[in-house]
Amino acid sequence: MPTYPSPTSKASAWAARSRVVLLLLVTTLVWAWHYRMWTPEAWQVPTDYVGDAHEILARIKAASEGDTFPLSPQVIERLGAPFGAYWNGYPTPDKPLMLFLGGLARGIGLFAAANAGLLLAQLAAALAFYFTARWLRVRWEWAWAGALLFAYTYHTFHRGLAHFSFVFTWTVPLGLLAVWLVAQSRRLEWRSRGAVVVLGSALALGVSNPYNLLFWGQLLVWALAAQWFGARRRANLQIGLAAGALAVAAFLATNAEVWIFVQEPEGLPLLARNYGGTERYALKPLELFIPPQYHPWDLFAAFGERYKRWSDWRGEDYMPYLGLAGIAGLVWLALSTVRRLLQRQRLPGQALAAGWLTAYACVGGLTNVLAFFAGFQVFRATNRVAIFLSAIVLVYLVVRLARLTAGWRPAWSVAAALGLATLGVMDQVPRRWPDEIHARVRADVASDRQLGRELEAALPRGAMIFQLPVLGFPEVLPPHRLADYEHFRPFLATETLRFSYGAAKFRSRSRWQRDLENLDAGSLVHRLESYGFAALYLNRKGYEDRAERLLSDLAALGYTRRLQSRGGFQVVVLLNPTAQPKLPLGRVLTYGQGWHPRPPDDPVRWASGDAAISYFNPHDRPITADLRFELTAVSPREVTLRHEGKPLRTVPVAEGPTELRIPDLQLVPGVNRFTLVSSAPPVRTGGGRYRLRTFGLKEAAIRIVLPPPAGGAGRE
Repeated sequence: MPTYPSPTSKASAWAARSRVVLLLLVTTLVWAWHYRMWTPEAWQVPTDYVGDAHEILARIKAASEGDTFPLSPQVIERLGAPFGAYWNGYPTPDKPLMLFLGGLARGIGLFAAANAGLLLAQLAAALAFYFTARWLRVRWEWAWAGALLFAYTYHTFHRGLAHFSFVFTWTVPLGLLAVWLVAQSRRLEWRSRGAVVVLGSALALGVSNPYNLLFWGQLLVWALAAQWFGARRRANLQIGLAAGALAVAAFLATNAEVWIFVQEPEGLPLLARNYGGTERYALKPLELFIPPQYHPWDLFAAFGERYKRWSDWRGEDYMPYLGLAGIAGLVWLALSTVRRLLQRQRLPGQALAAGWLTAYACVGGLTNVLAFFAGFQVFRATNRVAIFLSAIVLVYLVVRLARLTAGWRPAWSVAAALGLATLGVMDQVPRRWPDEIHARVRADVASDRQLGRELEAALPRGAMIFQLPVLGFPEVLPPHRLADYEHFRPFLATETLRFSYGAAKFRSRSRWQRDLENLDAGSLVHRLESYGFAALYLNRKGYEDRAERLLSDLAALGYTRRLQSRGGFQVVVLLNPTAQPKLPLGRVLTYGQGWHPRPPDDPVRWASGDAAISYFNPHDRPITADLRFELTAVSPREVTLRHEGKPLRTVPVAEGPTELRIPDLQLVPGVNRFTLVSSAPPVRTGGGRYRLRTFGLKEAAIRIVLPPPAGGAGRE
């Protein structure tokens, strides 16, 4: 049962502080050893520099430039040129943390700040677990050992920079302590330290990773139920309800831009989630026991290799691994639970919490029930519940070991705890990257820094650079050897230039970029220069021929001024932007929600019900457009076109093509939203996906009359 620590003497207080300092020191040394962070130069190189790591670094960079404050539009000014990258529909987890690291980056540099953040995650996790264990009156040596093991839980530590938000797990042991206080404490009062722990944990969980909030919220509900049907202490119920409300309020306030400032709510989701993902990324209980293939011990690594060979349906590989200490705690807890069941005794609270979380998160569990019947698919990766299971079993383990060794001599108990911590950390910390990988990261960073310096020397402040291949953001499948988020690299290495990459995918604001990706070299540079772009950035990895043909065509047109990274993959061709640039206009409409993907062999894009389309007018005054749609339907019906909710025209549609034309339509500044509404429900036309249909579009065209320049008007 949770209890409160008793006052200590000055000598014991000094000893307690020394133990905490020692815990932080050892945690830091393990981290520094793994990442080779022994010199100031090493701190200026990130621990990872590919894929998702680039996105995390870009978020810290954006925070350092003041673009991601809470309760304000999330517009990254130097990305998505010329309009800026609107990330309102793509919330940033741990926004307060990112803002802190952004401020830190302004003082010590981007990569050093990211490294400091990773170290901070380990230190905070160790401190939080140690605090929780000591609150539960676990002797210091076992609390110390458990804290070190929790800080380096494989599920957490191995995620690294690429999954930055999931490395910060300090809220988990504190959240568990809060739940146990609400469920069982007889001394929880509004003015007590326990109330501070409960409410503080709730606030921290609300502003941090939403997965942890989801799992903690479920346990809090069960804690409140235990009080309601048990002791029914008013203070526990009130504080528990207040904690839940505080966590939800903090979450909503931190992510308010998703609801307040989103401009295309009818647009396709930026992050695609489906039922299949809830199976693929659900918890597979076996994975709690399978060490990774890069385990430092070959014997254990062999099990990971076997799992990789034999399994066909893996999500986040090996992340749920509990480690030897965690497995021992889980087995001990399971045996104790079985014994109590047979003796008809009260079950351990840890067993109830772990059992519920497993039942919810595992394959075929409640997560799949909710996803299948209720469409609750946004939290697909429920294998991430492993960090809660790790905290639960480690708390149980150190509590039991502290009781078991209560009669030992202090020296023997300390030695046993240190032995457990040493063995556990050796087991949980994966193999270090080979020297050649670290050398490659250093070389890539040095190459980007050099290219960034050359770009800022060659181009004026605020100059725009268009990036090819055109990529959406976030989570796209890039072409050939190009990695997702790799286009962030020049943004990370510069301070004054603007880049086209980073604009949200599936949005009309950035649709104009897609109009350029298949143009010939001459038409491409003509358009870019008319829009005011000063340079064209090419990443050769995105081209089958390493962009040789495009570069040759540009050279033949006289564009021979180039800058190139040391590795040769990044090439920047300098352009001649016009002195009076115009704003780019999209040449096609943008499809939103309600549309099926168009099959390669079908000229018709089918809708599953009412379907959204949008167009972005970048000017500060209306422009005129001619719209034309060629419609077909699975059965006779009427289709109505609405603009900003107002009906424009209704036409009867059958299987044959039907034209719907709207001439001289006034498009207001900003995003213009259209909806095609069917008078009849959808019809299933066969088995498989995307067969529920209402009507289809064979063609959708828009012809824009440009805002009149001085002295005339024109069509594009």
